Parts: sequence; structure tokens; C-alpha cells
Amino acid sequence: MAAKLPDGVDDWLIVPVPLHRWRLWRRGYNQAAVLARELARTTGAQLAVDALERRRATASLGGLGRRARKRELAGAIQVSSRARAQVRGRKVLLVDDVLTSGATSDICVSVLHRAGAEKVIISCFARVLDEALDLT
Repeated sequence: MAAKLPDGVDDWLIVPVPLHRWRLWRRGYNQAAVLARELARTTGAQLAVDALERRRATASLGGLGRRARKRELAGAIQVSSRARAQVRGRKVLLVDDVLTSGATSDICVSVLHRAGAEKVIISCFARVLDEALDLT
């Protein structure tokens, strides 16, 4: 993942896609946060592991189409109040483990922009090809 990042990312803010606290508790870790920590260590960029919050639990998005995923995620993710100043005016690297339809990333990018992020790019470990999905 680090090899594909643009030059100068060392002054960006690295933010993982959040899990809801109950899913985090059940799983024991956030895969995106593990990847984000390693990218921060590798690049020297600042890590803001709690910048985004999943404010409400959402159903598993597996098997849902693009519109259903977007509906399920509406209002579920926001920038934490303590991270707003940290995000404002910054370039943000959003880290996800698997990008499927892009619905979660779209919501995260949108709330980061609304909080004043200058630019947001996404780095993911794996990408599900559109051909493998029924995205209707």
C-alpha cells in the first residue's frame, strides 16, 4: 500500500475507516486501523485513529447493492468533535481494508470534506471488482 502512495504523504493525516464500537468489541481490532498504523509508521505521517466515528451500528453490508449500502450508512459516520480541528485544512489519507462498492469510503470522504479536509485520497488493501458484484 505504501508503495502506491503519492510523494509527500508524510505530512498528510492518516485516518482509518471506523468500525462501530460493538463490532470492534466483538472482533477485537479494526483491520483498517491496523493498516493505517503501519502506513503511519512507514511514512512518518500523523495517525488519527479516532478521527472518524461510526455513530450507530449498521447491518452487515455484504450482499447489499450500492443504493442499499448508501441508505444503510446514511448518517452513521462522522468526524469526531475532538478531531475537527485536526482535519480542517489537511490532506487526508483514508485507509480501508477492503473497498467493495465504495459506499463506506464515499460517506467517509464526504464527512471529511464537510469537516474541512483539503483533499482526501483512499488507500485500500483489496478492491472487489465491479464484475464480481451486482451493484444495482
